[in-house]
Amino acid sequence: MCQLLGMNCNTPTDICFSFEGFSARGGKTDEHRDGWGIAFFEGVGCRIFLDEKSSFTSPVADLVRSYPIKSTHVIAHIRKATFGAVALENCHPFQRELWGRYWIFAHNGDLPDFYPENAGFYTPVGQTDSERAFCLLLNTLRQTFPDGKPPLEALYPVLQAVTQAIAAKGSFNCLLSDGEHFFAYCSTRLCYIVRQAPFAAAHLIDADLTVDFQELTTPRDRVALITTAPLTDNEVWTTIEAGELLVFHDGLPLRLRGFKCLVGLNVFAVNP
Repeated sequence: MCQLLGMNCNTPTDICFSFEGFSARGGKTDEHRDGWGIAFFEGVGCRIFLDEKSSFTSPVADLVRSYPIKSTHVIAHIRKATFGAVALENCHPFQRELWGRYWIFAHNGDLPDFYPENAGFYTPVGQTDSERAFCLLLNTLRQTFPDGKPPLEALYPVLQAVTQAIAAKGSFNCLLSDGEHFFAYCSTRLCYIVRQAPFAAAHLIDADLTVDFQELTTPRDRVALITTAPLTDNEVWTTIEAGELLVFHDGLPLRLRGFKCLVGLNVFAVNP
């Protein structure tokens, strides 16, 4: 299956160290050779790189590994194709506009026989189950909140209901962000770590590389990394519970289980 990498932090930070280890899994230390992508929010803008080549061999990935783009919201993906050809249009993360903001989405898992009925404004460009899920997710949000983005207290329970409904059709680990809020839903496998003062050194599993973050940070910096599997072998990673939707803000996870869906949500219909 594919793998995910996300970053949320309280000050713009580059992801070069983590991407070095993550991208090695795209053909060097693991089998995810069928394309890759990464998106960086910069204010309301979004810088996105995609390539159908493996992240280990892609010249575009070389650029990202060596270019310290700083962002507070980053989503990356390496692909092992299950639905759809190895082609640029099937590479994650996917991007759409909603409520005047870019939304970025990437998925790890399989949704067999997942062919939702036409749900409105957003339609897939490629052939993946992942993009179909993303379009239905955004269609649900757009139809539920036609007047614009609601407060997090209203948005969260709707997202929770939709992600759980999709996950019922297979495995659905995903990362989603609009540059303001960062969401991570775990269906089967997802973990995270928060790096903050006092900082220490970290060593990558997939590359012989160690970085001492104490030399590169300030005491107020805080960075959350979310990934399919731990990237380092000398840090403690937290497993996200199956069925849990986390919101990350300023490098910390927020657990919002107490919010209830107060709107008449009509979760999309899916063909049997």
